[in-house]
Amino acid sequence: MSEPRPVLVVTQPDDLTADLVIEQLNRRRVPVVRFDTADFPQALTLSARIDSTGLRGTLATPSRNARLDAVRSLYYRRPRGFTFTGLDEQDARFAALQARYGLGGVLASLPGCLYVNHPHSVADAEFKPAQLTAAAEVGFTIPPTLITNSLDEVRKFATQCTPIVYKPLRTAPYQRDGRLLTIWVEEVDPAELDEQISGTAHLFQARVPARAFLRVTAIGDRVFCVRIEGGEQLDWRYDYDALTYTAVEPPPGLADLVAVDLRRFGLVFGCFDFALRPDGEPVFLECNPNGQWRWLEDETGLPMTAALADLLERGTP
Repeated sequence: MSEPRPVLVVTQPDDLTADLVIEQLNRRRVPVVRFDTADFPQALTLSARIDSTGLRGTLATPSRNARLDAVRSLYYRRPRGFTFTGLDEQDARFAALQARYGLGGVLASLPGCLYVNHPHSVADAEFKPAQLTAAAEVGFTIPPTLITNSLDEVRKFATQCTPIVYKPLRTAPYQRDGRLLTIWVEEVDPAELDEQISGTAHLFQARVPARAFLRVTAIGDRVFCVRIEGGEQLDWRYDYDALTYTAVEPPPGLADLVAVDLRRFGLVFGCFDFALRPDGEPVFLECNPNGQWRWLEDETGLPMTAALADLLERGTP
């Protein structure tokens, strides 16, 4: 009798969301091998052979082994980057690059494996210009958007789409006076902008008048929709204590568009955010291919952990 095929969970050690999913899989007696890419090479050993029969080999942690040609599914969550202590800057950079294309390349090539999600698909889908372009093409309503480093273009855009908001194209650690800051979505006055705009790319959008927001979490062929209300902020993440959550059915046709959008990027999981206009029209804001959902399950009781465990257990690409 062959051994059960394992699920690989690639994430950092303190990932409470992954903990929930692994707990579900353990109860189902599905073998799990969990590791972080930052464990390599100190606590993670790779041996992969590729020939005319394909890819095979092993991946070993201090407590678990997985055959590379027998992985059922891979849950790619939030691994840390490679770190090589004890090397000078040039050697560490070289070692990290080899690890990324060696270990990373193997993990991206597992035969017969279901990826939730494939790391290359995640990387592609995290580009906001690609997200918005695809969303418009599949039929979502999107806000008028400008990506530019031209002050004149921002001011011209503002005359056509008043009021406008600024959004970071990618979140990143940002410190001021030693304090870690979050860059929120903010309404901007074009008159207060200056030529510093020319220093890099910026994303501006027409502000969407919203009476509420929808967070739509797609897990395989299941769609979970939560209506988020409360607070007067542009970005509802400002104040979670002011929010209320209600599990609702998605507006007609929305789940179908979500499925099409996921297929465009080769994803099987995604967290979609929509603003609900006063007329009830959902306006696409973004899709996070590796978004958070645990707090929504806590608030609404929607069985998202079970749905994700179902998908990983099934393991059919």
